Amino acid sequence: MNVRNIIALLILLLASATCRPEKTDWSREISLSGNWKIRPSTSNEWYDATVPSTVMGTLTKNGVENVEKATFDTSWWYRTEFLFPELKPSQHVFLDFEGLSYSANIWLNGQLLASRDTIYGPFRQFSFDITSLLEDKNVLAVEIFKAQAGDPNIGFVDWNPRPEDENRGLFREVKLHITGDVRMQNTCVRSDVNTETLEEAELTIQTGLENLSNQPVSGKLVGKIENHSFAFPVVLQPGEKKTITLTPNEIKNLHITRPRLWWCNGLGNPELYTLDLAFEKDDTISAKQQTTFGIRKIETYFTEKGHRGFKLNGKEILIKGAGWTDDIYLRDTPETNEMQVQYVKDMNLNLIRFENIWGTSQNIYDLCDRYGILAMVGWSCQWEWQEYFGKPCDGRYGCITSEKDINLIAQSFQNQVVWLRNHPAIMAWLVGSDMLPCPALEQKYLDILQQTDDRPCVMSAGMYSSELTGSTGMKMYGPYEYVGPNYWYIDTLHGGAYGFNTETGIGAQLPVKESIQKMFPADELWPINENWNAHCTVSKTAMNSLHTLTEVMNHKYGEAKNLDDYLQKADVLNYDGTRAMFEAFRANRSQSTGVVQWMLNSAWPSLYWQLYDYYKIPTAAYYAVKKANAPQQLIYNPKENAIYAVNEALNDFSNAQAIIRLYSTNSGLLYEEKIPVSVPAGTSKKIVELPTANQDAFLSLQIVDKKQNLLADNFYCLSAKQDEYDWANTNWVHTPLKSYADFRYLENLPEAELKIHFVKNETKGVSPIILEIINTSPVIAYFIQFKLKDETGEMLYPVFWSDNYISLFPGEKRIINCHWDEVVLKYKQAQLFIKGWNFTENSIPVPQE
Repeated sequence: MNVRNIIALLILLLASATCRPEKTDWSREISLSGNWKIRPSTSNEWYDATVPSTVMGTLTKNGVENVEKATFDTSWWYRTEFLFPELKPSQHVFLDFEGLSYSANIWLNGQLLASRDTIYGPFRQFSFDITSLLEDKNVLAVEIFKAQAGDPNIGFVDWNPRPEDENRGLFREVKLHITGDVRMQNTCVRSDVNTETLEEAELTIQTGLENLSNQPVSGKLVGKIENHSFAFPVVLQPGEKKTITLTPNEIKNLHITRPRLWWCNGLGNPELYTLDLAFEKDDTISAKQQTTFGIRKIETYFTEKGHRGFKLNGKEILIKGAGWTDDIYLRDTPETNEMQVQYVKDMNLNLIRFENIWGTSQNIYDLCDRYGILAMVGWSCQWEWQEYFGKPCDGRYGCITSEKDINLIAQSFQNQVVWLRNHPAIMAWLVGSDMLPCPALEQKYLDILQQTDDRPCVMSAGMYSSELTGSTGMKMYGPYEYVGPNYWYIDTLHGGAYGFNTETGIGAQLPVKESIQKMFPADELWPINENWNAHCTVSKTAMNSLHTLTEVMNHKYGEAKNLDDYLQKADVLNYDGTRAMFEAFRANRSQSTGVVQWMLNSAWPSLYWQLYDYYKIPTAAYYAVKKANAPQQLIYNPKENAIYAVNEALNDFSNAQAIIRLYSTNSGLLYEEKIPVSVPAGTSKKIVELPTANQDAFLSLQIVDKKQNLLADNFYCLSAKQDEYDWANTNWVHTPLKSYADFRYLENLPEAELKIHFVKNETKGVSPIILEIINTSPVIAYFIQFKLKDETGEMLYPVFWSDNYISLFPGEKRIINCHWDEVVLKYKQAQLFIKGWNFTENSIPVPQE
């Protein structure tokens, strides 16, 4: 506890006599975040720490990087001291642990509060009444033990190496809660929206009260939501616990007219409300909680073919998401979390899948609420495979099958649901990944949710049928390794664009060169070697090398001459393949309900499954996803050689024009057509088939308004030869290619000439940089990339480009906007670097004004 908290607490305890004569407020929450130290039980060397943290996270913060695994065979101690003034007779103090791994002995002032035989499981939460144990100066000591084989711990599966300490530590917040004789817990607000009109909603408030005294207590619940206040009388007998539920029947102000609804990214604003709720007795506030919530309604439905979909406020939504991972040592901060959620929004995605109930606090879910990013939250497949769990597992139900484990996970689930249920962003609980939970555990999940929450609960990310709840309606057939852009359109049995694909991707997604140079020493940068492969996944069966990427690249683009050539060709493969995955699900909207890119980010410096890299720099796939998911867009369907128009806004799209241009490999215009575009909300439709098929060409697609202002654009490099697949050898990883599209004609693309200059920004609050680019040459300028660097050559981030990796036809002019976080503004000598397939890298100083 820091000095600021001590002073605040002293003021609180004196409030009745000084600052607030009208009401005495005994309620307060204090975070025990600073002033911690850790050490192994075999050493007296202490390391400064904060909480939340893990042991390895703390060691790296103290400059200790390489640690022998044997160091973690012993227990480790977390220790902190805090001051506490004398309590009033009616005050009580609780010590709460929101998450620790894996088990612990907890001591306060030399007294054992609880031992590791009861304190175990990272997703359980623990609370202790420490009122009688407090002194003026207090010592809290926690002896932490790491998870053993067969313990359901935090897990990264095969995504990256296991952390040396198995994420041992106080990885979530530790808090003190001060209350009067009546304690308040687990306040929640549920909403039910009239989806026919969207003009009214009903709220239900639920909270738990406990009388900590040996006398009856008569008081009232006092609440306020914006300008609406209410009070509700409550009587509690000595020691009584009671759950209070308030509906519009009890409190008429809980019927809301013209509510500000919470919408996900792309559909509207994610409006939020605040409930202030307190228990008052006479002139004393015994307990209070503040709850942020959103008014929205989540529903699930099934298509005629049995695929699950989701509705938000009565509107069917196409889920477009990616799978999250925390940092390998759980070192994410509110700042890095916000950066990443901003990235998700910028890519026009609307969901993050949290496979592991990630987060060292509720911060990441708060950010999803604020930015309108839906969340699918559930357990990791770490617990479903013997190789990762560490003990024999059932081939259908995974590893949680013993009575002890079932009870542990059921209690963990209840704790997590109650902890997170106020977040409007959370649209569903996903309690199984690769398998179903066993029936006994599934029934416990259903019983828990009946008492605590009303969201959909999906029993597996895969296509299974449960004895209790029927079909999951989801699919998890991959692929996880490279497939060509046309795969998503022609496959109807595996991972293609139909149904809800809960995790899928094209495998290797390489970082930019500047990040690669941080990962490997200079003498290992080229040629590609085993050290590179070590930064793929750690799967023993597949996806553990760049062999597939290199093989596809060699066939499609020719062998790389050097590192720059390799990275550029990898970026094109990455961009085209990832874009096609999302585009196909959008173009095939009548058959598809959702797709989740595997993955969003990386826990460590990686070469696989990432839309931005470990250093928080976007990959080429980032901008492919942003392009593919523009609210209104034109999409090329290679299966039909046709152009589709898509619209995922809440309103119909009309009064626009599609301009389709086809260019030869010599950049000559072969075909041009202009077509009026009108697309109903939430649909896609074919607007034209191209006149010729199976030719090497460039395809430019644009949507313009009545004044010919550019609204959206897309650009494709086409091959006369299509990718062909060895369908008979499809496995869980991917469908292998047996022949390849051929883009080697790009090697002969002449050098382009670009005119680039900065446009003076006259509008405050708009992008700091406005860049005008004109292709002044008679050839296509292909795959032009923009980077901002500081004076030392370091990439600046977070930087948000309106577009990147762009292509321009002869004579085309484009305006590119760029804005950035305030952190970037400290770099006064920023340089803009521009490079393309057929444009030699050039740099321009960014105007300092």
